Amino acid sequence: MPSEKPMITTAETYHVPVLLKESIDGLDIKPDGVYVDVTFGGGGHSREILSRLGKKGRLYSFDQDADAERNIIGDERFTFVRSNFRYLRNWMRYYGEEQIDGLLADLGVSSHHFDDETRGFSFRFDAPLDMRMNKRAGVTAADVVNDYDEQQLADIFYLYGELKNGRKIASAIVKARSERRIETTSDLLNVTEQLFPREREKKEQAKLFQALRIEVNHEMNALKDMLNGAQAVLKEGGTLSVITYHSLEDRIVKNFMKAGNAEGRVQQDFFGRVDAPFRMAGKVITPTDEEQERNPRSRSAKLRIAEKMR
Repeated sequence: MPSEKPMITTAETYHVPVLLKESIDGLDIKPDGVYVDVTFGGGGHSREILSRLGKKGRLYSFDQDADAERNIIGDERFTFVRSNFRYLRNWMRYYGEEQIDGLLADLGVSSHHFDDETRGFSFRFDAPLDMRMNKRAGVTAADVVNDYDEQQLADIFYLYGELKNGRKIASAIVKARSERRIETTSDLLNVTEQLFPREREKKEQAKLFQALRIEVNHEMNALKDMLNGAQAVLKEGGTLSVITYHSLEDRIVKNFMKAGNAEGRVQQDFFGRVDAPFRMAGKVITPTDEEQERNPRSRSAKLRIAEKMR
């Protein structure tokens, strides 16, 4: 498979912020408040938060990817946390921040990851099957493809990729790897290409890669841990602003904001009143046609905002 010419990455091109104004407006920034951006990336959202903070305000931004450190902001009000956002509560305790005023999460994969032909996030490039957000630890997508048993693979493709033919894909992979280890994106595409209808091939391949990425980075469990941490550290009246990109993560966020848990189990008190820790702030916000044209990654984005009630 031919490789595309890599783009030159700057803080501006690392990741184009999605729903920038809407997501930060939703935080209702207090000049002297404490805020957290759990998905720093290129720093676009973080810079907008800092522009609205006063001298006594504080911003903590998380990112586990070493590449994001190139974009660290030189501002005494800013602290970069090199960590998975699932450890939010521990780090806030470490920095002595018992409560925060607001938290922003721009979930999914940054433009940088899709455009970096060495990381294996995109099937546009022939690259090693890696897909780790944190290149310093963890198993790679190649490890998953070559070491998981057939049932495990089928479950991943069905649950995380919503692929109805997940069993056939898993079977084809197990058969192919018995002859030769599957090491690259091209290897994986060659094994599975006959299983996708031509008219839906690109969408199905994207789902396959999504499923592997979610498994490699434990994205669903990390998201649940982060949301639980956010509930613990947000002060009453604090705001949670979350941008999602696919139905799996959006369902978790929606349920959490509605009921305080990922499953959406509504709790009631003795009198039958709904006992929810958040109040949804308005309707789901989606990008305008202009933003979608300018930034194709935004097309599937949804912004949900909630206020901590207790």
